[in-house]
Amino acid sequence: MIIGEMTHHCAGGRDISPKITWQQVAVSPSTEGEGARSLGTRRYFGTRVDLSGWRFVAPREYTEPIRGKRAAMKPLQSFGIYVLLGVISSSVSASDEGRPMRLLWGDTHVHTYLSGDAYGMGNRTTPDEAYRFAQGEAVTATGGATAQLKRPLDFIVITDHAENLGVLPMVMSGDQRLLDSPGGQATEDILQATPPLSEVLAAPDLETFTLMMGQIMTGKAAWGAVTSVDPEIRREIWHQVIANAERYNNPGKFTALIGYEYSSSGPMLHRNVIFRDGPEKTRLTVPFSRDDSRDPEELWQFLDQYRQQTGGDVISIPHNSNLSTGNSFRPRTFDGAALTPAYARLRADLEPVAEVTQIKGDSETHPLISPEDEFADYETWWQPPTKVPSGVSKGAKSSKDVSAKPKQPSTVKSDVKKVAKDVHAGVAGPSNTSIENLGRQSHVRSGLRIGLELEQSLGTNPFKLGMIGSTDSHSGLASADDDNFWGKMAIQEPSPFRMLTLSNFDASGYAAVWAEDNTREAIFAALRRREVYATTGPRILLRFFGGYEFTSRDVRRGDLAQNGYSKGVPMGSDLVPSDQAPSFLIHAARDPDGAKLDRVQVVKGWLDDQGVTHEQVFDAIWAGRREPDASGSLPVLRSTVDVDKGTYRNRVGASSLTTLWQDPDFDPKQPAFYYVRVLQIKTPRWTAIDAARYGVPFPAGMNPETQERAYSSPIWYPGQPDQ
Repeated sequence: MIIGEMTHHCAGGRDISPKITWQQVAVSPSTEGEGARSLGTRRYFGTRVDLSGWRFVAPREYTEPIRGKRAAMKPLQSFGIYVLLGVISSSVSASDEGRPMRLLWGDTHVHTYLSGDAYGMGNRTTPDEAYRFAQGEAVTATGGATAQLKRPLDFIVITDHAENLGVLPMVMSGDQRLLDSPGGQATEDILQATPPLSEVLAAPDLETFTLMMGQIMTGKAAWGAVTSVDPEIRREIWHQVIANAERYNNPGKFTALIGYEYSSSGPMLHRNVIFRDGPEKTRLTVPFSRDDSRDPEELWQFLDQYRQQTGGDVISIPHNSNLSTGNSFRPRTFDGAALTPAYARLRADLEPVAEVTQIKGDSETHPLISPEDEFADYETWWQPPTKVPSGVSKGAKSSKDVSAKPKQPSTVKSDVKKVAKDVHAGVAGPSNTSIENLGRQSHVRSGLRIGLELEQSLGTNPFKLGMIGSTDSHSGLASADDDNFWGKMAIQEPSPFRMLTLSNFDASGYAAVWAEDNTREAIFAALRRREVYATTGPRILLRFFGGYEFTSRDVRRGDLAQNGYSKGVPMGSDLVPSDQAPSFLIHAARDPDGAKLDRVQVVKGWLDDQGVTHEQVFDAIWAGRREPDASGSLPVLRSTVDVDKGTYRNRVGASSLTTLWQDPDFDPKQPAFYYVRVLQIKTPRWTAIDAARYGVPFPAGMNPETQERAYSSPIWYPGQPDQ
């Protein structure tokens, strides 16, 4: 079986280099004669790799080199590096001098039938089945089909909703304590009226499917029907959640972190709460829910109290800022008051990362707020309101007019001194709230920009966020692959009709963690220091270091990661102020079971001398012989997607891309952040794969392609203090 490819390209040159192929085989007398041999232990980019059972296959064809320099950037060296892609198919073990050399893949946001909305809408997947599925075992999905990951995950956090956690399964199991509680009998009546999921998925036609789907969706009303749950029952259920995680936690092999989701009502201000600790400390608390408070600040205070009382540690991870209607990164408290330094410190301490991509869309940015970014329109769920609400200004241009693009860089400045009523969001917002600002305050890139600004007045950046992806699966099945997508809710398990009714959901995403070991403590530490990144599903390997001592020779070194740590800082870190422009060592390698890479970009945000933030996207390195046009735009790679078959060919793109990139417009006085965005070549979206699988025509007007990506956590530059 061919595991991966290695390609080498000279910097800026036209030399044609051979494509190198490795194959993994079982070393035996029969394969020894075919050239297989034990290669022993080798080192690739600072990682020890056991190459026993691999063989080298001579070059058979040629591939195009990477070349060309974009006028707007200064790449010191740009070329693909030989990389053994079999290394990155899953976590690879190595840790030198306490440096995180182990890449772990996981999902920090999975719901089982213990979540009220998931159970109400048909999910019957238990925590046991969710853990087994994450480890690569075959399980029976709610609809009756067999579900299995192609590759297991390394860790998972089951984050069932704190609100009525575990109540619905207990009601339907006949627990008399809950049946006798307020709303208990009503809950049972609602759920008994919904059809079995297997019958819905087996509907003979679209009309019947749609009708039955509506019937099963009414079950969500059961989530909050029980209005009062005895505290002892809540604690009993929470202890079972902890016991479930303990049963599957296997340090060094598979990690089950303990957690839950806090789901504030109103604007999407939901958080996943993740503990570092085991049962000895987590049993001393109970989940904090919106029944306790809708204000996330009160959640943070509750979690901080847990830390003080137990000596443990915990974080909360916001998700779906794209659906928060301008509230996620609003420079005001939940109640509309001005932010204080204490608020900024508490939020920054408890929220080191954000979930930037998941099934309910991508939260990186939006075309309206990043009009010069040609890749901003990716799985966008937030739609600017067609009718301007009272208290919300229309702004410089219509919400529909994104063609009048300003010159790059774009600007945004928040007024944190005044407050007005934002009727659209239902809570107080800044006085300069416009449709554009509703978008800016709902997406992570612009949130990072607002954070730079707030730090100047508060002394702490409350939006200093690393980036991860996770699924938010409510089916209990943590799958982010387009060709193995099990949907958002159980009702979205594979069927011929789901693409016609639920096509807006995206098969995304996963959290990649650079850790010292596969344990709760090591994974939690990586999240805390933000040495993590997000992908929309593909297991792309990504390294990102910043510093002042890198040279062009560092790109060619086999110990890239060790050298990166020695000379610089990794993703999620801070640079020290300097008169010298920083350079960034970047390495990306394709998922060995996925598509090749199109390009690697650096996204920069900065605060100018007038207190206005800007952003700019740089193409740092790319595949093929492409040259930027007069406007600086890089030609797109041709698509190899066959829509009718739901397939693609890996005939374009690069297997790996490595470069040393330097900021061409660096100003030592200006605070800034930098993060990497890696783009794959285009591949078929799950909707196109479904159409081919079920032999139905692909609907006109629906996008059959996707361009999967990875987002690194930023590296921040603080700016030189005033003398």
